[in-house]
Amino acid sequence: MRIANAPCSWGMLEFEGVAKSQIGYHTMLDELVEAGYAGTELGDWGYMPTDSALLHEELVTRGVSMRGAFVPVALRSPKVPKAGIEQAVRVATLLAEVATEDDPPFLVLADENAADVVRTAQAGRITPDMALTDEEWSTFCSNAEAVATAVQKESGLGTVFHHHCAGFVETPAELDIFLKRTDPNLIGLLLDTGHYAYGAGSCEAVLEALGNHYDRICYVHYKDCHPGVAATARRRSWDYFSAVRNGVFCELGRGCVDFEGITRFLRDRAYNGWIVVEQDVLPGMGSPRRSAMRNRAYLRSLGL
Repeated sequence: MRIANAPCSWGMLEFEGVAKSQIGYHTMLDELVEAGYAGTELGDWGYMPTDSALLHEELVTRGVSMRGAFVPVALRSPKVPKAGIEQAVRVATLLAEVATEDDPPFLVLADENAADVVRTAQAGRITPDMALTDEEWSTFCSNAEAVATAVQKESGLGTVFHHHCAGFVETPAELDIFLKRTDPNLIGLLLDTGHYAYGAGSCEAVLEALGNHYDRICYVHYKDCHPGVAATARRRSWDYFSAVRNGVFCELGRGCVDFEGITRFLRDRAYNGWIVVEQDVLPGMGSPRRSAMRNRAYLRSLGL
């Protein structure tokens, strides 16, 4: 198993007012390498170079592999979101142009998270009455397949779906429905341990998800969830952004996700994909460089 990190661990997040204080990609990549990671994700379009030759040079000179890119799409839209498909294809084409032939990255498809007022306000405590209707599920899943089909046709890359708090696939039940209603030959699963734990209301649920969905998993995000912050968020009815700003997704080993058990599970099944560390670090929450180094040291203690 190879270990990567992502720009969100350096503050590349969908938060208002963050752009002015974002760490430049040169610094992010240099610190990522210094901390001992072998891969990265792309981050928001335009954060890293969108010229494939320049991006390739930045990666190769550092010995870093591009693993994927997160693309949110309004999948609940009644019509196939043309702009979303075009952006997914644009991103996937760039990824394909900097990929190594024997280890291609993935287009990471997600819902347009935090676009719905109720889902954003209730993240971490979603109830069944907030779920999509059967008709909306049909639209959501067919749109996801349309994106994945276009990505595969135009770039040759595979698509994985990222369940995400504050989106319309957050809870275990919602993820079950999505996987049952989409073609496994078109869409794999990116299992994000922190989002799954917070959305499920249980860190123990992550190992259950591994067992239930392993055949669909192509990609894993190691993200921790702080049970104290999660409990406070639920008690005080914090929205998604407030929970993140208060550190619900903490450094690895400081939350309740059983990374030792997860790593053992993956080893037992000879998982040979990438593990991508994510820790949402915003300005004022500490040093991304130091957190990245502590997270890498923690993973080394697990033999990774």
